[in-house]
Amino acid sequence: MILTVTPNAALDVTYGVDSLRPRTSHRVGAVHRRAGGKGVNVARVLAGRGRAVTVTGLVGGPTGALIREDLRGVPGLRDALVPVAGESRQTVTVVSGDDGDATVFNEQGPQVSSAEWRAFTDCFAELVREASVVALCGSLPPGLPTDVYAQLIGLASKMGVPTVLDTSGAPLLDALGARPDVVKPNAAELAAATGCEDAGAGAERLRALGARSVVVSSGPDGLLAVTPDGRRRAVPPERLAGNPTGAGDACVAGLAAGLADGADWGDVLREAVALSAAAVACPVAGDVDAAVHERFRTTVTVEDLHAPQPH
Repeated sequence: MILTVTPNAALDVTYGVDSLRPRTSHRVGAVHRRAGGKGVNVARVLAGRGRAVTVTGLVGGPTGALIREDLRGVPGLRDALVPVAGESRQTVTVVSGDDGDATVFNEQGPQVSSAEWRAFTDCFAELVREASVVALCGSLPPGLPTDVYAQLIGLASKMGVPTVLDTSGAPLLDALGARPDVVKPNAAELAAATGCEDAGAGAERLRALGARSVVVSSGPDGLLAVTPDGRRRAVPPERLAGNPTGAGDACVAGLAAGLADGADWGDVLREAVALSAAAVACPVAGDVDAAVHERFRTTVTVEDLHAPQPH
């Protein structure tokens, strides 16, 4: 079982418009509403690939009830979300049909008390006993200290369960001392966290701070992996137009599945890039296009860049 953690679960609302223009009104075409947040999207991708997956995190209020109701309709996905008193957030994504660009509006989320967080960590400590991999994903709701991912990684590590971390800013930096197995920032998040514009140098900086391996996503340019076995770059065979908002989550799904299988890094990166591309081809985050995934998984190029660096 792969366990995904979404402290700030959301109801994702996606609007499709012909063209997004500031300071004017828009007629909305397609509208999608579904349970979301990064870890929930990761779990959807994994469940769609036939993986046993459990979702945990924090939800509350009528929006939280809608999130849980939607998750009940996902085959193979187990809901282990923990209730809080506050109202879960909504996110709004506007996808422009003329260029495929997505504009995202993220609410902060509910205020979480220390007692609610203790209840969650008790639940997590039980769930992690059953897990082969834990993916910890996304922002933190108000009221939580920025070191909570470090706490969860420490609990997983005590159980011998590997972790994949996908977050940014202070929660990312504060988690590194707990030695996550894989950290997956995008290029902008990496530069903001390290001050390094060069992705390789930034990844080495995160490894020096405690990350065992770092996989940097650069959108259509693919992935750079800096690991104890060396550096590799994985590049898709072509660029796809579409909605990129779920691509990073699909990448994390590929990384978590690869860790669970004990696959070599070349195969892990091919699958992660293929799933990312297949997510771009879908209108909402958490879905993947099966035909695109099948085409890309055998055509992604993985290049060994140079030898391992000690840490």
